Amino acid sequence: MKKVIVFGGSGFLGSYVADELTARNYDVVIADINESLYLRPEQSFVHCDILDQNAVMEAIRGAPIVYNFAGLADLNDSISRPHETLEQNVMGNINILEACRKNETERFVYASSAYALSAKGSFYGISKFASEKIVEEYATRFNLDFCVLRYGSIYGERADKHNGLYRLLKTALTTGEIRHKGNGEEVREYIHAVDAATLSVDVIEDAKFHNQHLMLTGVERLKYKDLLRMIQEILNDEVKVSLSLDEQEGHYQVTPYSFQPNAGWKLTANPFIELGQGLVNCMKTIHDDITQEKTPS
Repeated sequence: MKKVIVFGGSGFLGSYVADELTARNYDVVIADINESLYLRPEQSFVHCDILDQNAVMEAIRGAPIVYNFAGLADLNDSISRPHETLEQNVMGNINILEACRKNETERFVYASSAYALSAKGSFYGISKFASEKIVEEYATRFNLDFCVLRYGSIYGERADKHNGLYRLLKTALTTGEIRHKGNGEEVREYIHAVDAATLSVDVIEDAKFHNQHLMLTGVERLKYKDLLRMIQEILNDEVKVSLSLDEQEGHYQVTPYSFQPNAGWKLTANPFIELGQGLVNCMKTIHDDITQEKTPS
């Protein structure tokens, strides 16, 4: 059993990837500042702040494969928190890379974003692009094998307030109303976290993905207004939707791509979790959480 460290493995996407690794018989160690709510008996947990170089070095010791999902992942938060965004997403990643170099780690997988390729994305996109370049330089200078995964619009039952689709569904379920800042023409390709996790583990098991940049998205290309209509129909038309012409700051309209010198493959799941079913599953989880919040202890 190969040992795999998953930094940020207690978080939304990281926890799904940790579970997929466990399902494929890897020895999974989750390194995070918070213990995972989804920690399995076969998995280990170590408390680790990625800004603590000694803690990072100790967590990585003896691991041939390392994933990094840690850091600030909310684009909207990054707009008002530039210092924290760059500190966690860039300096935290450098600490992990440096520990990998000294540990002679065989493979490093970096969780980037579609916004790394975009002129949009504010400080979040900047932090991801900078970290990608640093990963590439470590590969050039220190022969550290890597894979950069640029995730698109991910959703799933384990999401929280930092996930856009989660916020949308929770608002619909709690208020019966959705107010969207935009004209609804924005296009997204949603991918369920289970599918994203499957692809995220596939990349360490196939040599063709070594030292590659991969775009992980869904296969269902959907306008935002159609997504809102889908949610309305699932909720029996009991949700009121209103659109505005205001542009949502930092977010792209149709594509995250801006011209960049390095290209990447696009990786999609087949088979995959269909969006409508995925939304229903997410709604059930959010509804159960809301009910639990309202139940007196």
